[in-house]
Amino acid sequence: MEQGISATVDPIAAEPAASGLRSGVLSPLETLAQSISTIAPTASPTMTVPLVFVLAGNGTWLAYLFATSAILLMAFVVSKFARYSSCSGSLYTYATSCFPPIVSDIAGWAMLLAYAATGMSVVGGFINYANVFALEFLHRPAPPVLMAILCVGGATFTAYRDVQVSARLMLWIEAAAVIMIGIVLALLLWRNGLHVDPGQLHLTGVTASGVRLGVVLALFSFVGFESATSLGTEAVNPLRTIPRAVIQSAVFAGLFFILCAYLETLGMHALHQNLGEATAPMRSLAQLAGVSALGVFIDLGALVSMFACTLACLTAAARVMLRMGQNGIVHRSFGVAHSKNATPHLAVLSIGVAMLLPVAYLAGRGFDSRDIYGWMGSLSVYGFITAYSLAAVALPIYLKRIGQLSAGTLLLSIAATLAMVLALAGTLYPVPDRPYNWLPYLYLVYLACGTVWYLMSARRRTVTA
Repeated sequence: MEQGISATVDPIAAEPAASGLRSGVLSPLETLAQSISTIAPTASPTMTVPLVFVLAGNGTWLAYLFATSAILLMAFVVSKFARYSSCSGSLYTYATSCFPPIVSDIAGWAMLLAYAATGMSVVGGFINYANVFALEFLHRPAPPVLMAILCVGGATFTAYRDVQVSARLMLWIEAAAVIMIGIVLALLLWRNGLHVDPGQLHLTGVTASGVRLGVVLALFSFVGFESATSLGTEAVNPLRTIPRAVIQSAVFAGLFFILCAYLETLGMHALHQNLGEATAPMRSLAQLAGVSALGVFIDLGALVSMFACTLACLTAAARVMLRMGQNGIVHRSFGVAHSKNATPHLAVLSIGVAMLLPVAYLAGRGFDSRDIYGWMGSLSVYGFITAYSLAAVALPIYLKRIGQLSAGTLLLSIAATLAMVLALAGTLYPVPDRPYNWLPYLYLVYLACGTVWYLMSARRRTVTA
């Protein structure tokens, strides 16, 4: 722990030595790679921005601006925590240190669902881009269930073997894809002139309800920005590197997404195409920019990025389950790492199976991969909003306990909590179409099952004590 503040750190946040994870093996860049890869910046311009455009239209850039503001508030909250606490449990650990056990239990199950559902969503994106290539080169769609098995199976194998290999792989995959998208956007501006899009500037055809719903979906682009906190044991100098990774990933993603939202809308207007109906928008924009060949590589980058995000979500979820196993919320065998690989192997395997089954079922039933991406992504937002809200409320409690609370931090906590409450309200009203209107109830049933499991486990522990 960082010298100068270690005396004030709450001992409950320390990582049990029995966890078996390697200590201090990930560099600052590899730690940043975890958050960047979970965000999957390539997935948003290729999959999420078109979905937000369906809701917000010319206000897509505004929806991303509001979403960025909310996420930056949460980034400062999470980074404050990360300066004093480092372990593998992500936001679940922060709730554990401040709330009663039953609330901590809710936070843990919320984080598990959030990361797992995000992983399921990007598996849908992987299937979508596998189909893009299969239709182009083989003139037939790729078998969706087989694509899901390849994506989740490969991610599970990699996460099982070595966290350091996982982090490096995710870093280079995302870096290459983002650079290619940046080149296309720059050429798009250069070849078509630096001019303002009047429709976007004046928000032509935009409604307040559309922007509000767009903000909620735009938040999905950012989910997982805090996942570097799950590497508290494995990161070098975690009390420095993790807070920086959280802030850096949020700032980078926000600027990148706002720029992509504006320029994609501008470019598709020039092509007289509907961004909301595009299956591979960056390929169309690459043609407009005069670099058609680069569009193919961007689509390939998007395909591989979906895999990288699946891997990042699996990595983060497994470490949350590791911490939950150490606390007795799930079976304690999940709380110990592999003796040779030093990874939470049982958690990785169980999360991998849990991610694969729903996607394989939906894909096997013939549902469109873009629908799977949207449904699972929207479901994950409920888990993240729950965890983010609990972290925002917990922050002043935690800092007061260790004598570090200030008026500014209290205001930050209130603002972040309010932003998450407004985001939650946006998912509920106006009532979205089916099946999106079912998702809040599905999420509540999931949390209820987790709570019942906790109560039963607590009762068994009391009886055997």
